Amino acid sequence: MTQTMSAAGPSQGAKLPPRGQRSTRSDKRGGSMTQPFDVKLMNLTVRALLLGFVLLALGASGAWVARHPVFALQGVSVLGDTQHNNAVTLRAQVAPYLSTIDLAAARQAFELVPWVRRAEVRREFPNRLKVILQEHQAVGYWGTEGESTLVNSYGEVFEANLGEVEQEALPRLNGPKEQSAQVLSMYRALQPLFESSELPIEQFELTGRGNWRAQLDTGAVIELGRGGLEELVARARQFLGTLTQVTSRYGRSTSALESADLRYEQGYAIRLKGVTTLVAAEQTPKK
Repeated sequence: MTQTMSAAGPSQGAKLPPRGQRSTRSDKRGGSMTQPFDVKLMNLTVRALLLGFVLLALGASGAWVARHPVFALQGVSVLGDTQHNNAVTLRAQVAPYLSTIDLAAARQAFELVPWVRRAEVRREFPNRLKVILQEHQAVGYWGTEGESTLVNSYGEVFEANLGEVEQEALPRLNGPKEQSAQVLSMYRALQPLFESSELPIEQFELTGRGNWRAQLDTGAVIELGRGGLEELVARARQFLGTLTQVTSRYGRSTSALESADLRYEQGYAIRLKGVTTLVAAEQTPKK
């Protein structure tokens, strides 16, 4: 006789684990996938402490290496601009700062030396220091007579021994110190115009009231008034373009000029030796 089994029933001979064991295994699989929050926090703390310890160890090792006699500074190489300071003098002046191997302090020490504008300091392994210097390039005196200040090619004011200035016939510039770059820029724009008329500027000033004033090598004082670069250049061109014609009317040359006031809308006023005249100007100067 043929026996028939239900499709829903278990196959013959199959054994199912007890119900309690099945639930236990499911719980174990679920637990292995995630960690409790306190375990994660502990692991992160351990890693952070380990990283901090490694960084401290590296820092201590670096400090020990720097202090080790093998790595102590044995020499300093000075390169770059040394026109006003020789290498021997520079080493002597900054020697107290070099024993600390503090590159920032060494750089500041070099930049305190007269004429030094900028210093770049590098450590050359294992025991040398390389210094590259940039000196100030003086393009004019700054301030009033008797002051030991100069202005460099960047328009920066610095102090130095004026007896060490090698350039001849430097102009004297003056004005608010924080506007020294602007004063130099304006001088550089106007000087070629006056020089081409054989009236070079000897002194150039920005007054406290914001007016520009030039003194020529002949001693003549030129009141340029207020304004920006383009405005003053245009004003100077108008003045210089007609000055020879005006002075010749009175039998004078431009060297007879004593003063000029360019603060007029349509012209300028000039004073010649023995003559005073107003050229195409309004009655009141511009403020």
